[in-house]
Amino acid sequence: MRPTGKLHLGNLVGALENWVKLQDQYESFHFVADWHMLTTDYADPSAVRENTWEIVADWLAAGLDPSKATFFVQSRLPEHAELHLLFSMVTPLSWLERVPTYKEQLENITDRDLHTYGFLGYPLLQAADILMYKADYVPVGEDQVPHVELTREVARRFNQFYGPVFPEPQALLTPSPRLPGTDGRKMSKSYGNAIFLTDSPDVVSKKLATMMTDPARKRRNDPGNPDVCPVFDLHKIFSAQDTIDRVNRECRTAEIGCLDCKKLLAGHLNDALAPIQQRRKPYEEKPQLVWDVLEEGTSKARKVAQATMAEVRAAVKLA
Repeated sequence: MRPTGKLHLGNLVGALENWVKLQDQYESFHFVADWHMLTTDYADPSAVRENTWEIVADWLAAGLDPSKATFFVQSRLPEHAELHLLFSMVTPLSWLERVPTYKEQLENITDRDLHTYGFLGYPLLQAADILMYKADYVPVGEDQVPHVELTREVARRFNQFYGPVFPEPQALLTPSPRLPGTDGRKMSKSYGNAIFLTDSPDVVSKKLATMMTDPARKRRNDPGNPDVCPVFDLHKIFSAQDTIDRVNRECRTAEIGCLDCKKLLAGHLNDALAPIQQRRKPYEEKPQLVWDVLEEGTSKARKVAQATMAEVRAAVKLA
């Protein structure tokens, strides 16, 4: 994950919950993608250290266990940059230009200039991040599947030129829909529409109070359509089944208004966040614990990366 700030519900549902399950099934690597952060936030990296601590604290609070999985910082391993460079020599430009998220973010992030090679090439850096550890699977949401497919193509092309060095990883889809933010778009820090894992109950309630609902429901006594309502999308993930059934029924008959519907969601959502916030407290009291986890994990990841790059250099006749 990129260290651009605290994590939000989209990170929890789209990645973290899945990572926690997978750490018991696979050897897992999780890293702070600080080079990736620079692809969009290159003009002001002043918060990178603080944000690194924040997201790793959120990982630990969500249930990731450093005794089961490896945590590391991307920029501490120059091997990633070297592999990215070698991949850039063999990757056609058209492969990068067709990545859907590249076009999507160019359209949606308008407060900074993203017409840089770093931004265009970030899926290739992702490929280096993945293939460095010869991953069999990459746990991703549906919007990241094209990035995994690009990684497979890069591995295939490299192997065609230099011999069978890399496996072709598979996307391991997280079984959840794309989580909507308060404005109805995909939840993202970049869009300013996120509910964070550290938000207090009052903050959560205030954010939900302004959240977009069924655009066709103009008045309290108008029947609504939960199927097109972003608030109902969150209900389906965080609310109890009886609440989901009630909202689904009473919204369509205008028995419940949007504000009351949002209050019900706030209660369930705050119940879900409470244990995460409780597990985070020890790290807030002793911040060094987070840095210790990263130091140990980075040392472990470095050994794997060095072994991979020795093999890569030999294959490319640079040994």
